[in-house]
Amino acid sequence: METWSSRAGFIMAAVGSAVGIGNIWRFATVVGQNGGGAYLLPFLLAVSALAVPLMVLELAAGRRLRASLVAGLRSLSPRLEVVGWLIATVVFTILSYYLVITGWTLAFFAGTATGQEIRFDTFTSGLAPVAAFAVSTLCVGLVVSLGVRAGIERVSTVLMPAALVILLVLFFYSTTLSGFGEGLRFLFQPDFSVLTEPALWSAAVGQAFFSLSVGFGILLTYGSYTDAQTSLLRSAVIVAIADVAVALVAGMTLFAIVFTYGLTPAAGAELAFSSLPIAFDQMPGGRWLAPAFFLLLFLAALTSAVSMLELSVAAVLDRTRLTRRAAAALLTALVALLGLPSALSYSSLNLQVRGWRVLDLLDETVGTMALPVSALVIALAVMHYLPRGWLAAEVGLSGSRLGAVLETAVRFVVPAVLMLITVSRVGLNIDPPGWHQVTVRALGAPLQVALTIVLAAALLASTLVVVGVLRRRWPPRRRAR
Repeated sequence: METWSSRAGFIMAAVGSAVGIGNIWRFATVVGQNGGGAYLLPFLLAVSALAVPLMVLELAAGRRLRASLVAGLRSLSPRLEVVGWLIATVVFTILSYYLVITGWTLAFFAGTATGQEIRFDTFTSGLAPVAAFAVSTLCVGLVVSLGVRAGIERVSTVLMPAALVILLVLFFYSTTLSGFGEGLRFLFQPDFSVLTEPALWSAAVGQAFFSLSVGFGILLTYGSYTDAQTSLLRSAVIVAIADVAVALVAGMTLFAIVFTYGLTPAAGAELAFSSLPIAFDQMPGGRWLAPAFFLLLFLAALTSAVSMLELSVAAVLDRTRLTRRAAAALLTALVALLGLPSALSYSSLNLQVRGWRVLDLLDETVGTMALPVSALVIALAVMHYLPRGWLAAEVGLSGSRLGAVLETAVRFVVPAVLMLITVSRVGLNIDPPGWHQVTVRALGAPLQVALTIVLAAALLASTLVVVGVLRRRWPPRRRAR
């Protein structure tokens, strides 16, 4: 089985998986939608108390089982294999439209680097988004086909430092803007009166999990490539600190631009692809800042997309006799076909389903709903089928108070919070725009039934695992090592 060549390479790959375009514009958007500085406290609490323990759990489970997500769950119980494939399919679907956005960043980088005045409405008026999607998909497929060391690790150790340098250059430039101070106040000056709002905490927990790539089995797969000498706890903390630091620096940079040029803090993708290009045109040095910004977005998106494709490739390699290159080629072709409707939804064809662009519909359903459900299934399945104390032993904390706290967190606290998030998003619509907006705006009877069945199947899978935990049925298990 392939392994990382060094601990530094593993950390760079994990940081590359965690640091995506969500750290750069989604974080700023969520902060803008939730009252600025008041959002940071619950976000940091969610990262430290929930996301980091789940990161450690995934990494430790991967190293102990020495298998991909699907094969690892199958080794715990054959009945869990279908759950593993369900999660892998969800990640593959998310990858299909994530690559479309990755293509946008590549196209905007190429356009601004060559001095073109590129605007999102004109960019999507033709088939350029489809071509950009195809190029970004090929890039990701090529990296994964080269393997763990020659592909993922080598690319991550080059691209992540490059992305961080670009981010720091943009940040230092932003300190010269007139709106930098106002941006700092917006980001760090809290309004404690909104801390009682459930939506704020729901958004913070969701962003923490989304930002750190936990819950989809990606870190479990990456953990299977680590050696026994790697400190998983220390690595998880380093990745979390790097991820949060990138989000904060990107937030300070973007808010400086936002308040200098009178943009909307909560504009989301519109901020990145519509508002910022106009602002760059007005900036001194904007001719160079614009391509630097979109190159930063592309590098962040590329490394995250690589980790998502690797999850599926590893699962296929564990279940077939295909070579890595063949598996990567096959899955690259499949994700290109699956992502084509999303690419066409932001093109001259404007492909829609009941008034929703395909990309937006997938993001609101699969992207929003799947993360807490899959994280819940992974946490409960691993903690149920592996013996008590395994996690503390795997990370070198046997018999310590910290080990006991970690075990308690991932066995009880994290699943409870994930259940609350799932219920809030499905039934109470605490985190808008949410599930009921899709059912109200987009779903006719056939599509509503189909998506409801998919959601119900995912919830049923997690419920079965919960019932198994409560009934304390511990079947015979294979020793992974």
